[in-house]
Amino acid sequence: MKTWRTAWLAIPWLLTGCLGAMAPSSSVASATAEVRDAQNQVVGQATFTEVTGGVRIVLEARGLPPGDKGVHVHRAGQCEPPSFTSAGDHFNPQNKAHGLLNPAGPHAGDLANITIAANGTGRLETFTERVTLGSGPTSLLDDDGSALIIHAAPDDFKTDPSGNTGPRIACGVIVKK
Repeated sequence: MKTWRTAWLAIPWLLTGCLGAMAPSSSVASATAEVRDAQNQVVGQATFTEVTGGVRIVLEARGLPPGDKGVHVHRAGQCEPPSFTSAGDHFNPQNKAHGLLNPAGPHAGDLANITIAANGTGRLETFTERVTLGSGPTSLLDDDGSALIIHAAPDDFKTDPSGNTGPRIACGVIVKK
């Protein structure tokens, strides 16, 4: 009987150890971007998490016009409104053509479109193996940083250099967490 009592007392300790093993490691690289529109209003939050084989990106948006919108990582960590041209071109360290459907592409910063609902909200959850939060030429956290841009129109995933996405309507500098 004493053996069972000892076993039951050990369960909380075992569960604590198992739950601790499932928690994210403090050594996992992560970054965030507070996305703002041309009026400097916060319209979204993006998180970037280094995972096996690439980076997981989650973008939560609000207060944007409804419809599909192109989303790209741009090469410079600057977001000067109203046009956000300070973010430069798409992040493209391998000098490829634009577009997830382009045989000569894609840019490292080419991402899926986000759909904004009638109430102005949207969520994009995606993964890319073309960037890293570590070191090297594909790092989003290099010396001049990078930015996440939301465009006015959807990306057609093939037209170089930007997929016919139209003007930049929101921007967020990607910063290490």
